[in-house]
Formats: sequence, structure tokens, C-alpha cells
Amino acid sequence: MTIRPDPRARFFIKPTRLVAKEDARLAQALLEETEEVCQLPPGAWILLDFGRELHGGVRLDVPTTTPNGSPLVRVRFGESVSEAMGLPDQDHAIHDHRVPVAWMGRTEVGETGFRFVRIDNVDPGITIQLRSVEAVHLIRPEPWQGSFECSDPRLNQIWQTGAYTVHLCMQDHVWDGIKRDRLVWIGDLHPEAMVIATVFGDHPIVRESLDSVRDRTPLPQWMNGISSYSLWWLLIHADWYARFGDLGYLMQQRSYLKGLLEQILRCIRPDGGEFLDGHRFLEWPTSGDPDAIAAGLQALVVRTLQRGTQLCRVLGEQELAARCELVVERARRAERPTVSKQAHALKVLAGMSNPDLANRNVFSVRPDRGLSTFYGYYVLEARAQAGDFTGCLELIRSYWGGMLDLGATTFWEGFELDWAHNATRIDELPVRGRPDIHADFGDWCYKGLRHSLCHGWAAGPTAWLTDWVLGLRAAEPGMGKLHCQPHLGELDWARGTLPTPHGLVRVEHQRSTDGTVQTRLTLPEGISRA
Repeated sequence: MTIRPDPRARFFIKPTRLVAKEDARLAQALLEETEEVCQLPPGAWILLDFGRELHGGVRLDVPTTTPNGSPLVRVRFGESVSEAMGLPDQDHAIHDHRVPVAWMGRTEVGETGFRFVRIDNVDPGITIQLRSVEAVHLIRPEPWQGSFECSDPRLNQIWQTGAYTVHLCMQDHVWDGIKRDRLVWIGDLHPEAMVIATVFGDHPIVRESLDSVRDRTPLPQWMNGISSYSLWWLLIHADWYARFGDLGYLMQQRSYLKGLLEQILRCIRPDGGEFLDGHRFLEWPTSGDPDAIAAGLQALVVRTLQRGTQLCRVLGEQELAARCELVVERARRAERPTVSKQAHALKVLAGMSNPDLANRNVFSVRPDRGLSTFYGYYVLEARAQAGDFTGCLELIRSYWGGMLDLGATTFWEGFELDWAHNATRIDELPVRGRPDIHADFGDWCYKGLRHSLCHGWAAGPTAWLTDWVLGLRAAEPGMGKLHCQPHLGELDWARGTLPTPHGLVRVEHQRSTDGTVQTRLTLPEGISRA
């Protein structure tokens, strides 16, 4: 018999608001510490708000009823009010339940991502009493070690929202979402891994997730069936080694990493152009744009071979490193034209496009349109290469902040600012004649209520703000040396912490009256400033 402990903790959380009800009596008692008991006659219902996105289910406490069997209730979970009031999508987790509840007992229902719960009495003959309805919140209990605070409260909220989004997705492995896509998508893992490194440090869940997909995908298969996702696996390893410097763990990847690089090299033509097979995919918003896919994959190949060269040298694989380096020089010259912000971001990061020109001609043109919550992180990274930190902060405020303006407490799988015009928020009842931000929008695989409103790939600004505004970046593997180069834009001050293998780094930047920035940096033993 195999016994495996659950790394998550259980927390019971009371609802914060009664959103709506019909024929229910004393429903307000569910929000208060009182001896009164909510009464649900046949056909009555209540809609509860737990205040923020949670992962888990609910526990119904039914103190008594007529002892003629367990009454039947319908429980609907929603990441938005409209989802809990509608017909939730049942993919990956069941969100719409009809279950008997134990009388003189407690009944737990569901495990999914939610904020809102509607409970209907669908038993025709019994009035159901509810002494309490509590969320059963399942989350890893690790405290946040990294932190960020600055003179702009909106940016602070965005940093915290991204950290919380990824924390919720740290379940069995690092999931893509807690309502839908409750599994490891290795490409989507890259922004999540960078946020985990920023908030939690070298957390073992990242290694477990990387190893799980590797072991399930023997070469020559592409991870998740997507060629670019195998490239992202290598890029995550490169970034993880650069941050934490664990040579022993990197050595465990030697065989697979070498085989993967050989496979990528076989997908490069003599002129340097890639011809990756499998599903050719970057992310959903560019999936209908073959030019963006071609340009983005070419840049990803270049970046993967660049980082693969570095890892091979660390592993002592000099011959393979030399071959990768030769191919990189050809591949960088294989031009693939595109107007896509996402593909241009990858080209900048691969050294294939001038960051200043890309920022002026591509990223700064309607900067908060034509983005994605996933690849928006790489657009920020590319604009940082151009030194446009003020533009980056404006983009974070408008695009990611646009989700907060609609009631978000976690960041979404997809988002377009144009959806927000006159739309009802996720914490409001739908209004006839107004767009419903959840039910009426979305695209590709995330149309309507299937749309996940807690998706870890959308949390990139949390890592970006620490890396670039605080300016804390590894100067060597393992962070024995650390760059501290703040970029405050128009901010007056910023401060925070960063977990490292040597302990917690603390930094505070303050703009003086003459415009210069004064820095106070506290380093643990074993780290010096580069």
C-alpha cells in the first residue's frame, strides 16, 4: 500500500457577501456568527461570494430536517457571478453538482477554482436548514518570501495578484489553472516558474513538474504534443540553473537535454530556417497567424540553442555546444517577417531584432492591444531591453490592471481591453443590455464560461517588477553575485525582498529631490553585489 501525504493544507473560509437570493429566509445568518439558521424551502436558492478566488469546495452544515432521507441540493461553483448563475463548463473539474446532503451532519462538495457558489434546494418536499456554508480552501501553506512594494498602489496590487494566482496553481504540480487545465503545460510553466522563483525561491514543485512531463514524454515526442513546449522545457531549466545554480539537478537532465538538442538541430535547414514538426504553436491569440508562428518559432529555436550552448558547456559537452553555436549563427539570419507583438518580443530576446526599433515601431503602437496574458510577459521583457521602463509600467497598469477593474482577484487565461467597454464585472449579476465580461467573451479554447479566470501563465508582471524595478537579477548561477540595477520609471520609491539560495535579499530604492536614486541593499552571507 502506497501512502502519500497531501502537501496542501485545508482552510475553512466564511462567505463575505450574499449576492442574491430567492425565497431563502435568514440567509444573512451565513455571513455572521449567530445562532440563526438559514432556511431554504423547496425551490429557494442563495448566491454567496467568498471575496476572492479559492481552490477547493464547500462544506454544508445541515443541523436538522425531517428525518426521511437526505435532501437534494444543487451546488454551482463560479469564478464569476454569471458562471455560478449559469451552466458552468464541466471540463477538468465538475462545477455543477446535484448531491444529497447529510441531515444533522456536514457534507463537502466539489474541488475546483471558484469565488462564487449558488446553492439551490431542488428537493420538492423538504425545507433545508443551513447552519453554515464554508469554503474548504486547499492550498500549499508556504509563506511568501519575496515581496514588492512601491509608490504606486495599483502596481502593488498587480504584483500581489500575480503571486496569488500562481500560488493557487501550485497544487499536485504547477497547474495551468485551478478550474480548467488542471495539469502541467510545460510552455505555460515558464512565467509561473519565474514567479515561483521570485516569491518562493527554489521550490521543489517546479522540479517535480519539469520531471513529470519529461518522464511522460520520451524523445522524439514533443512535450504536450507541441514542439515549442519542448523548447520551453530547456529554457526553464536554463533560467532555473542561472537563478539557483544546482549543478546536481542539471546533471540529471543531461541525457534528455542532449537528445532534445540533437532533435532540434535536425529540424534546422542549411539556410538556418526551422521546420519543427508536431503542433506548431506559440499561444492562442497568435494561433491563427502563420507569419507570427513562423517568426516566433524561429526566434524560440535561436534562443533555445543559445541557452542550450551554455548548458552544454556547464555539463562538459563541448562538441555539442560547438555545433549548437554554429547553427545559431545561421538561424539568427533566417528572417521571418511578422507584425505580431508576441513574435517580435521573442525576436528581441533572441538577439534577432533591434529592441529600440521594435519598441518604437511595434510595442508602442496601441501598446495595450494585440497582447495576450501569457506572452505579455515577453513583451515586457523585450521593452525592458529597449530601456522603456515607463512604457512597461504604463502597460502593466492598463492591461493587467484592466482585469482588476473588472473585479479580478487572480489573472485570467485571456483578456482584451476592448471587452471591458460597458461590461458587467465578474462580481455583479448580469444586466440585460450590457455585455457579460465572462459569458460573452473569450476566444479559441476559452470561449464564454469555459474561460479560466485563474491562469498562472498570466502572472508575469510579478516576476518582471522584481527583476526590473527592484533590479534584482542573478549575475552568476546560484546568485553568489547579484545585479542590483533599479529602474523606477516615474516611481518615487520601491522596496522588496528576493529569496536566494543564500537567504533573503532586501532592497530599498528612494528617489531624491534631485532625481537621483539612492539604494539600500542588504545581502546575506555568501552574496556580493556584481
